[in-house]
Amino acid sequence: MSSFPERDLLLPSFYRLVERRADQTFLSQPVGAGVVDHFSFARALDEARRMATHLKGLGLPPGSNVAIISKNCAHFILADLAIWMAGYVSVALYPTLPEEQVSYIMSHSEAKAVFVGKLDDWPSMAAGVPEGLPRISFPLSPKVDCPTWNEIIKSTEPLPDPPSRRADELALIIYTSGSTGRPKGVMHDFEGVSASAHGIASALDLRPDDRVLSYLPLAHAMERWLVETVGLTLGFHIFFAESLDTFIDDLKRAQPTIFLSVPRLWLKFQLGVFKKMPPKKLNRLLKIPILSGVIRKKILTNLGLDSVRLAASGSAPIPPDLIQWYRDLGLELLEGYGMSENFCFSHASRPGKTRVGYVGHCYPGVECKISEEGEILIKSPGNMKGYYKAPEVTAETFTEGGWLRTGDRGEIDESGRLRITGRVKELFKTSKGKYVAPAPIENLLNTDERVEMSCVTGSGRPAPFALVQIAEDLHPQLGDPAFREGLEQSMKALLRSVNSQVAKFERLGFIVVVSERWTIEAGFLTPTMKIRRPRLEDTYGPQVDAWYGAGKEVIFG
Repeated sequence: MSSFPERDLLLPSFYRLVERRADQTFLSQPVGAGVVDHFSFARALDEARRMATHLKGLGLPPGSNVAIISKNCAHFILADLAIWMAGYVSVALYPTLPEEQVSYIMSHSEAKAVFVGKLDDWPSMAAGVPEGLPRISFPLSPKVDCPTWNEIIKSTEPLPDPPSRRADELALIIYTSGSTGRPKGVMHDFEGVSASAHGIASALDLRPDDRVLSYLPLAHAMERWLVETVGLTLGFHIFFAESLDTFIDDLKRAQPTIFLSVPRLWLKFQLGVFKKMPPKKLNRLLKIPILSGVIRKKILTNLGLDSVRLAASGSAPIPPDLIQWYRDLGLELLEGYGMSENFCFSHASRPGKTRVGYVGHCYPGVECKISEEGEILIKSPGNMKGYYKAPEVTAETFTEGGWLRTGDRGEIDESGRLRITGRVKELFKTSKGKYVAPAPIENLLNTDERVEMSCVTGSGRPAPFALVQIAEDLHPQLGDPAFREGLEQSMKALLRSVNSQVAKFERLGFIVVVSERWTIEAGFLTPTMKIRRPRLEDTYGPQVDAWYGAGKEVIFG
């Protein structure tokens, strides 16, 4: 029997919000041409109840899995509410998956219906959805031959007496982004997601009057947790982004008080500032007492971040220099750590208690320890119930004592803060018999403002080497001989700097500046922007012998 209070589960929490704040705005969805559709709490519940009636009318077996294929939008959250009220389980797919992966997840999850939402390239995904499967399209979806959300809402009565769900019933199956192998379905029940929502709200003092912009994939655990489940628990105002082109305008509309992003976007923000004001000039102005406050305010206002009181970075390590740059602007970037398997409810930095390079302390109720092999082990209220239809893999993922094996290596300082030192399976052995952990070396490379991403590899080679993708704004200049000459000198200096900070056996033999852009669509990145190491190694593998034979410090590949 669960000890978690039933009244604090997601659905009862949301019902209470509707009772208290019926006419207040809950969701704000841009629909184009500067128009924004605002959903009050009462309207959100009413539309979800009507859709729940429709879903139940499909005659699906109790506990069926219902898929959502959509970019972030208000109807994504409304669909989740409808799925849960109808007694079903939500299965979200990343909106950029190729047909093959859509087909695999739809088949593996045995989804009995699917919501088709806001998408950039539905035709490339559509064939992955089984024929004959009931479909419902969101208002912002591409043209799909199926009933639309608004048609159904207009013609359907709301589900009477909105139901709750038991704490131990499944709420979500989150398919991992699959940096290696097939994605796995991570199962979370209502107790786990609800406890995680209450936990972060309490630990970081999140408030009902906070504002957030939802743009990181809701199909991923991090956004589902911090935006959706906390939103349904506290009732803060959730804004959505219209498109990449309107992102800064969307930020300025939302004026978020909480802003979570990934290192790549924090870097893009910085580069955007540098385009308008060179770093040396900016640093000089920030040292002038009379001007510094004005400059800081102007930069944050232009970015739409001037109201942010809690800023965080997750998904991948962020360079220390970048953290310091934002601190100089008056924005303390906190780091966090979590994974789909514990609903991201694991660790976070606390304001005033940060240590660069560390992801912070455990959340309340979370336990952490390091195994004899150096692996991080976690016990969290958010720990998954297991992998869908994979009991053997589930058993391997937990210790006999019930600790989640994260697959990450780490260390804990005297204050209890956790530092991630790499992935257990990413360790590789050089031809000299030495094991190399690539992540710490990549972190050093990524501190350079010219480097957007890097991948350190070299299994079975005399020394490791680094593949480097330069910053997006610099990439078009790779064909300019003068630019390449300057970049080569900069990369040589970076190579010497990195090699001076690592053990002798970890020193890089050379840096390869790649010409390709590492994108999700090309298969180099997961939907959460993590590099797919095997894909990179397979792509560049045929050239490695020639690179080692060239005897150069910097190679343009």
